[in-house]
Amino acid sequence: MKKEFTHFDDAGNARMVDVSEKKETARVATATGRISMISEAYEMVKAGTMKKGDVLGVARIAGILAAKKVDSLVPLCHPLAITKADVAFSFLDEEYAISIEATVGITGRTGVEMEALTAVSVAALTIYDMCKAVDKAMVISEICLVRKSGGKSGDFVRKE
Repeated sequence: MKKEFTHFDDAGNARMVDVSEKKETARVATATGRISMISEAYEMVKAGTMKKGDVLGVARIAGILAAKKVDSLVPLCHPLAITKADVAFSFLDEEYAISIEATVGITGRTGVEMEALTAVSVAALTIYDMCKAVDKAMVISEICLVRKSGGKSGDFVRKE
């Protein structure tokens, strides 16, 4: 079976996918990413001594808010009433990096992959914004969908 893009009509014009005939199902998506920085900035975030305040607390709220606003950022995304949005962080001491994981859920007619990816992206950008006075060379990387469940296409788990 040939896979096709869903956001184009037969003439090649962009369109919002019609999900009105789809069944509502429980759907969950998890995305991850990371931000690397110099040791000084990393230690300040870890110790909670960055001048702008609680970096990860603010980044968590920013990621959750971003998940709720994807339809305002990505033109063909449906507005969704998401039912779950979590953003978590892990310190990677050897690499002076912070791992970001976002999980978004809904009972609906369309998935929440874009919401999870956007939550990770905005959380990383918020960390960058709050730490840029100490390190302008931070690198945001490896943002990807790691798993999703529900919907017509079924489950997906990224293979390492």
